[in-house]
Amino acid sequence: MKIVHFSDVHIGVENYGRIDPDTGLSARLADFLSTFDEVVEYAIGERADLALFTGDAYKSRNPSQTHQREFAARIARLTNAGIPVFLVVGNHDMPLTAGPATALEIFDTLGVRMVHVGERLAARVVDTPAGSLQIVSVPWIRRSHFLASDERSGLNIDAINALIQDRLTEGVKTLAESLDPSMPAVLAAHVTVSSAVVGGSTRDGVRHGSERSMMLGRDHVLLRSSLARPQFDYVALGHIHKHQVVSERPMMAYAGSLERVDFGEEGDDKGFCVVELDSSLPAGSRLKSFRFQEVNARRFITIDVRLRSGDLDPTATVLEEINRQRVEGAIVKLGIEFPVELQGHLRDADIRQALNGAFYVASVSKTPIEQPKSRLGAAYSKGATPQELLRLYLDSKNVAEDRAAILIGRAEELIVEEV
Repeated sequence: MKIVHFSDVHIGVENYGRIDPDTGLSARLADFLSTFDEVVEYAIGERADLALFTGDAYKSRNPSQTHQREFAARIARLTNAGIPVFLVVGNHDMPLTAGPATALEIFDTLGVRMVHVGERLAARVVDTPAGSLQIVSVPWIRRSHFLASDERSGLNIDAINALIQDRLTEGVKTLAESLDPSMPAVLAAHVTVSSAVVGGSTRDGVRHGSERSMMLGRDHVLLRSSLARPQFDYVALGHIHKHQVVSERPMMAYAGSLERVDFGEEGDDKGFCVVELDSSLPAGSRLKSFRFQEVNARRFITIDVRLRSGDLDPTATVLEEINRQRVEGAIVKLGIEFPVELQGHLRDADIRQALNGAFYVASVSKTPIEQPKSRLGAAYSKGATPQELLRLYLDSKNVAEDRAAILIGRAEELIVEEV
């Protein structure tokens, strides 16, 4: 039984993109749909037995009709190819209040063939081309639905989360113990597991990533042991954008998001998980293979250039670094730090021209840096020659040896001309 596990599609993210004049839609929409298409094409081409989605179809809790159409069209491609689909409701698929429907509820309402929606903590049997599969769904928990008002009365957010965590742990345990051990079983959850690593870069000791900025409330967090039940042959996770294996017994993995949302995900691999189960084996030993399949996500590139004093052509130094980074088709952020004496020596037009191949230039920042003044009084008192004084000055500025030699050579030419 082959399962394609993907998550966090986030259709509707439009940062770092322009409006396509032909369609009136953000050019970034095509990025998110393109990686989604890679999942669909892989599942169809490899004859997957199940497409398992672990939450967050959209960026917005109230997706536009266009975004809903594009998501549904790809789900239809899967089912038309005979691949059943299981959709777990994520936090971005949940309305703020209890009354409105979730963004995925329409599939159940219309009774769409071969599409199953995990909108509540429950176990169900899904028929696949390779046989029946038990799926325990753990959607994002809406506090107002999960706890009665009197249970929440007087509790702060941390106490409420602790109560939810206890209830979920007990609920998963009860459902796991109710499963038929003769049939393969997976857990599909949109949750934060305590041992998971949130993706993103670290700057100034602070981890920055899109999960932090996109979270719509403070998370409840489950222990890995709460989900790692021996009854499960695989635990499919969503919500955290960084792909990672959380546990190997049973195999528990975050598929991660399909497309990079911001620079916090610059270094993260993007893709989906491919899981194969052998239904003929007993529980605990059914996992035949697991691998991560990368997709062609849009690259984000941060270019930091620190210029040095005495640089004869600082623009050329910046251009050299830009060319080294392969900015074609990428979303780029450029930062240049330079000594104040190079102020005005950077050719903005040339720098912008070098970035023309980028899909989008997020920012170009230039930061002048004051250099500490060197004290050469001792050298003067010893009657140093102008060349020696220049050498001392260049050394104090940490000028590269080859550039220092050029500057000293030109200085000597000037001295000779004056004499």
